[in-house]
Parts: sequence; structure tokens; C-alpha cells
Amino acid sequence: MLELHPVTLADKAWIDPIVLAENSLSADYNFGNIFLWDETYHQHVGRLGERMVTLLCYEHVPFFAWPVGSGELAPVLDEMAAYAAANGFPLVLRGVTADHLPALRQLYGDSFSLEEERDLWDYVYTAEKLDTLTGKHLHGKRNHINRFEQENDWRFDPLTAADIPACQAMLDAWMADCGEDERDGIDDEYRAIQRAFRYYEPLGLDGGVLRVSGRIAAFSIGEMASADTFDAHFEKAYAHINGAYPMINREFVRYIRAIHPQVRWINREDDTGRPSLRQSKLTYHPDRMVEKYKVVIP
Repeated sequence: MLELHPVTLADKAWIDPIVLAENSLSADYNFGNIFLWDETYHQHVGRLGERMVTLLCYEHVPFFAWPVGSGELAPVLDEMAAYAAANGFPLVLRGVTADHLPALRQLYGDSFSLEEERDLWDYVYTAEKLDTLTGKHLHGKRNHINRFEQENDWRFDPLTAADIPACQAMLDAWMADCGEDERDGIDDEYRAIQRAFRYYEPLGLDGGVLRVSGRIAAFSIGEMASADTFDAHFEKAYAHINGAYPMINREFVRYIRAIHPQVRWINREDDTGRPSLRQSKLTYHPDRMVEKYKVVIP
């Protein structure tokens, strides 16, 4: 029987091994993303065998995430269907990747509906490319970084708990400067970043700060998502400092490669459908996209 409870920090101990067993490139399943976005999605979690079941609710509409982990899938989906029926909502799965579709087709044939959710696709890059920025198509990024290095007295440091008040002040200033085209969904992200600051050490997050003349001008925070994939949750920089964004991106990836030498992929998450963010992620020429779908099982 499926039993769900509100996600807590204590759930990290049993969720982490299940997520590692899934070993997905997707950013949706790691414990940090579940916990950090809980104020937006009001998530409940539970365990069935070696799989995690996550029930989310956004704008009063409940849905499940893909039941990640290992072990038999059919009985888990049956329990999820029974839970949904008992609580009066359809069995809807979101964050379903292309890798999951064969298993669904084996179980249900063509009886389920499938909807592409392009705004939620993850942008994935090789760590080496974001580190070295080699190649003609990244020439512009290198130029911005060269200008940044020439114009600023800068240094990169690992983010520690002592940096969090300054990062919070920088985030508040960044929020005040946001244009109207960037406001959609930004309050949800702001709350998630604040939660990352509050639980930075208990969650075991990795972060870095970029200082200009001794003051924080950018920061980035993330965590391991699978055996060889690092998930960059948040990246913020002052837009008026030319090159600050590509600089924090490069320096943070270099830092992650140093402390996690097994990392092959960097997942920079989705663009939420924001045109400016989509264009920014595309300029780095992703090596892979994690396609995601909404599935309704009758």
C-alpha cells in the first residue's frame, strides 16, 4: 500500500541511494530539487520497494513524478493508480523522460496519452566543454571572459556558510534589477534559492562565488544528480558586469571537476519557457537534451 508523507530533510538518507540507482541525466529526481522546491510543489514522498514515489501539487492540480529507482515497475504504478483513484484525481506522470517510454509502452501499449513538455527539457553539456570553451561556436563566450578578466580584480572561491548573507544581499539586488520579461516564475525560484541558503550544509550542496573587488558579483549552487552528472541548480550574476555570467559558469565547472573528477556531464536544467533563458542556454550548444513528457494513464 502506498503511504506518502511531506518531504523532510530526514528523507535524504533513503532517497539518495534510490536516485543513484536510477542514474538519470534528468535534474528532476535528486533530493535537492525535491526539497528546495517544496514551497512551490508541496511534495509528498513514499517508498515502494526500491522505488521512490513523489506526489506534487501545483496550482491545486496533483500529479506524480516518475517512480525512480530499481525493481519491478508494474506494481508500483498500480499502487499509484489506486492512490489517485481513491483521492479523486487521474494518474498523471510528469518529468517522464524518453528513456522511460519503452517501459510504459510494454505495460500499457498505446492506451496512455503523451504530451511533450518542451519548456521542461534539461540542457546537458559535457563538463570538459564548459571548462575549456574550445571551438569556434564558443568564441563569443571566451571574448566575454577575456574582457571580464581584463576589466576586473576578481577571484573565485568555494561557497561557504559564511558567504550566505552576502549571497542573499546579492540575490536581493539581482531581483530588484529583473526586467518584466524575467519575472515569470522568479518568485518561486527566489524561495527555492533561499531554502538552498538555509539548508546549504545539511543538503551537502556544492557552491561557488565570484568576487569582484572583494564583493560577491555571482554565485552558483548545485549537487550530484547521478554517478557522472552534476546538476547546476542556480546561477546568478550581475548583468551589468560584462562577462560575469560566463565567468561564474566556467569557474564553477572547473571547481566541480576538481572536487568530483568523475563528473562527465553538467545539467543546467530547463528554461521554463522563458525566451531569454532559452537563448542563453542554446548559446552554449548543448550536447544533449533531456526530453520530458506528461503522461496520462487511464
